[in-house]
Amino acid sequence: MSGNPAVVMRLVASAYTVAEKAGAIVRRVLHSGELGIVEKTGANDLQTLADRLAQQSICASLSKRFPKITIIGEEELPAEEVTEDLIENGQAEEILQKSCPAEYSGLKEEELVVWVDPLDGTKEYTEGLLDNVTVLIGVAYGGKPIAGIINQPFYNYQLGAGASLGRTIWGMPGLGAFGFQLQEVQGDTRIVTTTRSHSNNVVTDCVAAMEPHEVVKVGGAGNKVIQLVEGRASAYVFASPGCKKWDTCAAEAILHAVGGKLTDMRGNPYRYDANVKHMNSAGVLATLRNHEYYVSRVPQSVLQALKSD
Repeated sequence: MSGNPAVVMRLVASAYTVAEKAGAIVRRVLHSGELGIVEKTGANDLQTLADRLAQQSICASLSKRFPKITIIGEEELPAEEVTEDLIENGQAEEILQKSCPAEYSGLKEEELVVWVDPLDGTKEYTEGLLDNVTVLIGVAYGGKPIAGIINQPFYNYQLGAGASLGRTIWGMPGLGAFGFQLQEVQGDTRIVTTTRSHSNNVVTDCVAAMEPHEVVKVGGAGNKVIQLVEGRASAYVFASPGCKKWDTCAAEAILHAVGGKLTDMRGNPYRYDANVKHMNSAGVLATLRNHEYYVSRVPQSVLQALKSD
């Protein structure tokens, strides 16, 4: 297949190396000690130099190689020349070697929308909770997520000097998911992962209604979906409009690739077309298995508190 790979496979192969470059930028800024923190809408909505540089790197690198794709990034940045050291031109050869699922093989650049969160878990990043931090690049076609790349810049950071730092996982429905060991929570144990810094009564009421045996509060949407696919949580429950499309596109694609689901709190899918509103207004509910159970447990009061998307 490597002779003339499909456009979407070339895009994913580029996004993989671009995500790794962004992860390296995120690490470099942290080690410099100069985070350049600014508040966007408040103390829980931060932006750092790492957010800015990583997004510039991702968007400039992908648009240079794929000029007709639509890229939507979290950070609103002024148009400026991106320095050459931020550009990543590489492609992951192991992705180019894979066969493209037939339904995506004829897609054109201009039909693809890329959703970018250059640093998911910014608050945790500024607080040193580094395992919460991810770089998210999701690819959508026809409103549906068809590929996702998640880089964890600080994976293994607790192991200290000498450990191999960072990893990148990726997935495509119809092809599979790679870079991690898929695991499920054992037996009928219900472990719910939810927000660590954006909670309110509606969020906690909804979590309680799931009758969880355990609740895991962590930062970052990408990180929460990793909890699901690595068997540390059975459901990601966030009954609030705080999440955006760039938080969920990549993660949803990886979930779909392993048979999981991500919807709003009513069980309806989100769309990722270029012209949709960015907010996931009706909350986020994600599972690896038994999605209908969790949808059925959402209280009416919670549904009334959330708008439909």
